Amino acid sequence: MPLPLPSVGATPSGTSDLMAPPLPRRLACCLYEGVLLFGVVFIAGYLFGTMSQTRNALDNRHALMAYLFVVLAIYFVWFWSRGQTLAMKTWHIRLVDRQGRRVTQLRAFWRYLLSWLWFLPPLAASLAIGASATGTLLVFAAWTLAWALASRLHPEHQLPQDILAGTRLVTFRPATTKPR
Repeated sequence: MPLPLPSVGATPSGTSDLMAPPLPRRLACCLYEGVLLFGVVFIAGYLFGTMSQTRNALDNRHALMAYLFVVLAIYFVWFWSRGQTLAMKTWHIRLVDRQGRRVTQLRAFWRYLLSWLWFLPPLAASLAIGASATGTLLVFAAWTLAWALASRLHPEHQLPQDILAGTRLVTFRPATTKPR
């Protein structure tokens, strides 16, 4: 029988106080998530290449991008609807709705779509101005910094995609259990 998840609310034992984690911890979690996603994307890409018998990296690239978009959607919706990805668990961060409850799969999917705002605008801007690879990295870095610092403007220090999706990132430390 699975153990019930601890409630996410203000408790004396301190499971969570619904406070947003500090920005450096959120960015560290994002970096760690990227490392973990490398493995997910590698295995998914390998399976796609094997199943489609792709011999050249340029063959089926549009289908591969759509496939990876779906794989990442499944990954994030699955874990966010349960509260945490592995990186979020490591950095003591939990995703909840505005009332502090678990998010639904529909809300998690909406957040996933909105999370692409981290990537698509700087890439579109780079294409529009015809930036080189270095220029693209600079545009991406500037956008990421501006996007992350936008959380400082919100009273609860939430990121724009969380505000729009009706979700919150909160500090979550599981209650410690005493050894028997």
